[in-house]
Amino acid sequence: MKGNSLNVLMLGGARRVSLSELLRQSGARLGQEIKLFSYELFKEVPVAAVAQVIVGRKWSDPDVVDDIVRVCREHDIDIILPFVDGAIEIASKCIPLLPDVFIPVSEYDVCKTMFDKVAAAAAYKQAGIPVPTAYTPLTASVPAIAKPRFGSASRGIKVFHNMEDLMQLENFPEYLVQEYIAPREEYTVDCYVSRDGEILCTVPRLRAEVMGGEVTRTVTRRIPELITMSRDVINAFGLRGPVTLQFIRDLARERYLLMEINPRLGGGVVCSVYAGAPITDYILQESLGIPLKTCDDWSDNTLMTRYLKEVIFYKNK
Repeated sequence: MKGNSLNVLMLGGARRVSLSELLRQSGARLGQEIKLFSYELFKEVPVAAVAQVIVGRKWSDPDVVDDIVRVCREHDIDIILPFVDGAIEIASKCIPLLPDVFIPVSEYDVCKTMFDKVAAAAAYKQAGIPVPTAYTPLTASVPAIAKPRFGSASRGIKVFHNMEDLMQLENFPEYLVQEYIAPREEYTVDCYVSRDGEILCTVPRLRAEVMGGEVTRTVTRRIPELITMSRDVINAFGLRGPVTLQFIRDLARERYLLMEINPRLGGGVVCSVYAGAPITDYILQESLGIPLKTCDDWSDNTLMTRYLKEVIFYKNK
């Protein structure tokens, strides 16, 4: 940390322009100038409008951790924030290598489990958390939904209403196959957990509209049952830092089921921040050693809707 400035490295922050601006606003409230960097595969990404883009390696590259460590030392980075699933494990691996950098993520083993949907679903069930029924080829039933075991952003998801079609699913073990629930509602809960394990906020949001795996319309909902379930999930897995929990509400049976844990900032967390949950403040405050206060008075029924905005790049011919 250098005087009144903080250098923040986003891992895969390509589209997180609004969140980048919120980090800067949080810095201004704390008297800190925030300089943003983003580690990407290409320079031409939207976040280039507000951050310095550093072209790096794929998350699967065996040298990616060493490369990020190099970048952090070269640019005197104070905070690392992962924004995509593949970067979460990478960030956790950086913790022992960069002791002077604040990296608010859960332990490596937890992050690795959460990235594997099959292993994660088994861990949820073992912890006693209500989840949709998971199927094997011998127990499968329809309707069913199949999600790629290591996929993200809703890519590759298939829904089956016919048993014959389900049995023709290639590479069944490479999918998490579960009961498909309809009618339903989907919820995200944005949380922040301190390094000491204190749960500072839990804000449920209805995912009213989604496009390409990204929420485009969402509204905060003060649902005590979801808040309690979220705290139970956090405590069961010892989660730390910003956490995004995905739940489904089974409207026919009036129950909430855990779908997924993403131990990182979610794209729709902007809604929760504007509702009053100071999640971007927490990140900067904790990095600076400032005591944190819990937030329970966020605004219910705060609606966020998104629109498309272009960033233009000119290349020399």
